[in-house]
Amino acid sequence: MAELAELLSEDRVVLDAVADSWQDAIRAAGKPLEQAGIADPAYTDSMIANVEANGPYIVVAPGFAFAHARSSPAVHRTGMSWVRLAHPVEFGHKTNDPVTLVVALAATDAGAHTAAMAQLAKVLGDPARRAALDAATTPAEVMEVLGGPRPATSSPTAAATSSTPSTSSTAPGKTNNLILTVCGNGLGTSLFLKNTLEQVLQTWGWAPFITVEATDTISAKGKAKSADLILTSGEIARTLGDVGVPVKVIDNFTSTTEIDGALRDSYDV
Repeated sequence: MAELAELLSEDRVVLDAVADSWQDAIRAAGKPLEQAGIADPAYTDSMIANVEANGPYIVVAPGFAFAHARSSPAVHRTGMSWVRLAHPVEFGHKTNDPVTLVVALAATDAGAHTAAMAQLAKVLGDPARRAALDAATTPAEVMEVLGGPRPATSSPTAAATSSTPSTSSTAPGKTNNLILTVCGNGLGTSLFLKNTLEQVLQTWGWAPFITVEATDTISAKGKAKSADLILTSGEIARTLGDVGVPVKVIDNFTSTTEIDGALRDSYDV
């Protein structure tokens, strides 16, 4: 599986891009993919159409949008771009607006980039590294922060998680041992949520007992009754409707604290 450094390079890191709307912000993130021959302009159009169809669910954390669309012939190879905006842009998300960072992913399949998504979720969930990324003045500095070791000092997110009462490492009560994380396409934001959820399950000692599957809305409706619960965004939750199992809305897909709380409520821990 591809690492983050394999999918992103300095020539696809753009700092202080000017955008007057969320559509402009996505176009700014799509342009480096087009220039590198990773994807055609049609894919950028698809990323915009994805938000128009599903709402601003791609804004997965405060100030951060993860632009993507389904794989198509317009994608020639898997790659990413990183665009920091000169001025914040509203995407219409009720809690995570305004957006200052847009990362775009073009993927040829749903599995090759999972390791990179795990790395990115951890980086953006670490306030110290996120602050360093916001302060970077060159693409080289951004790449250095993304590829560097995790700071030794504990972050507020980590501290909040570690201060939470520990959970038994024994298996949970009678369950289906499956949690679904869902997004519109099953290959972008759902992977962010999956990776953060797996961090929480690992902390609890439940990782050996519960499978986490990232999927799209159509597949989720068919698989829902085999799962204990679904974690997703507010926009996708409305699309799913009543699927017969609890659907928990997560605002910040990089927050272990928020997901910890959702799991405790769901499993009555």
